[in-house]
Amino acid sequence: MNNRRFARTVGWLALPCVIAAGLMAWYVTRQPATPFEPAQAASFDPAQVSRGEYVARLSDCVACHSLPDKAPFAGGLEMATPLGAIHATNITPDPTHGIGTYSLADFDRAVRHGVAPGGRRLYPAMPYPSYAKLSDDDIKAMYAFFMKGVQPANQPNIPSDIPWPLNMRWPIALWNGLFAPTATYAANPNQDALWNRGAYIVQGPGHCGSCHTPRGLAFNEKALDDSGKPFLAGALLDGWYAPSLRQDPNSGLGRWSEPEIVQFLKTGRNQHAVVYGSMTEAFNNSTQFMADDDLAAIARYLKSLPGDPQRDGTPWQYVTADARPDAPGAHTYATRCASCHGADGKGQPEWMPPLAGATSALVKETASAINITLNGAQRVVAAGVPDAYRMPAFREQLSDQEIADVLTYVRGTWGNQGGAVDAKAVGKLRGHTDPASSSPIILHMR
Repeated sequence: MNNRRFARTVGWLALPCVIAAGLMAWYVTRQPATPFEPAQAASFDPAQVSRGEYVARLSDCVACHSLPDKAPFAGGLEMATPLGAIHATNITPDPTHGIGTYSLADFDRAVRHGVAPGGRRLYPAMPYPSYAKLSDDDIKAMYAFFMKGVQPANQPNIPSDIPWPLNMRWPIALWNGLFAPTATYAANPNQDALWNRGAYIVQGPGHCGSCHTPRGLAFNEKALDDSGKPFLAGALLDGWYAPSLRQDPNSGLGRWSEPEIVQFLKTGRNQHAVVYGSMTEAFNNSTQFMADDDLAAIARYLKSLPGDPQRDGTPWQYVTADARPDAPGAHTYATRCASCHGADGKGQPEWMPPLAGATSALVKETASAINITLNGAQRVVAAGVPDAYRMPAFREQLSDQEIADVLTYVRGTWGNQGGAVDAKAVGKLRGHTDPASSSPIILHMR
């Protein structure tokens, strides 16, 4: 009798566990809803294909899915993650290695929800938390472009280096439930059409927050739109510090006008800065191809995002009295840097950027300053013309201490207050980064 009672008790206790396990299995294997079910007949109107090409430019798909001297969108780019390396996949219409067998519903689930056919979860290196805001029309147009406007590439995908059991993908479904929205962009009725267009591009296809928004312990963006103060407030990523895009006078765009933002996105430079780091690829293949109206919309939206005076402190002002010719690093600056950036740190706008008031010299994070000094700048190609002036790599010419000294000098001169640079930090980045390539990824779609 006692044995029966024990068995019944165990059975009743096990029942909730079985139900919970069943619900968990359903949740992690379910296919997200899509407005394109049931399967719709593919329509590849030339105007829609052209529109899709533009949406792909807005979304900067080539930045991750292409390599120099390889077929466009054939994948292969290695991306480091805390768990191991992953490689971007082939997204050409090749039926074996690419997305040639995808229906419109399959494409939608992959782009906006991070779920490939068969329920395979994509790593959130794919910015589907941002792409979720893409409109249905833009998804249909982009699908038409990838199916009709891109040449198939018989290029196998490279498996990730993430070891088992960390490479199991079902937990990503739980991560998505916590951190990945599913709703498309909803216009703010309190703002005009220009602002809303800018918000749509920045939050959605432009996925600016993927680099410029700080991340939490689960590697989630701390905010996905302007309702959160961390949104676009600056973040460290892959050895670069992506600065604030808010109205922070020192760490962000507080000193930039709307026309200057447009100029930077259209030409890759303005009186404040020249694109470098990961932003170079975004410029080379995305922002310079955007319509002027869309660039104006982005500028309007970004100028509406308030800064954080507590974080940024007193706005930078140029100071001449703190130039110290006998300071450590001063001689290196005079012999290695001044010919381009000026003995006064003001550069030669708009070709040689100023270091006086540069964001990399004002923020506490030193990664960008170290990285570009070690490895130089990737070539900027504007309107099909490669730039004539590039920041050279100094990793072979200067020691860790010499780089630390010259950057400390720059970050403490002309009113800059970024703080000292540690030679150990230089050595760490030296071992984990490579010189910038002089052969950038430049995609000629058609």
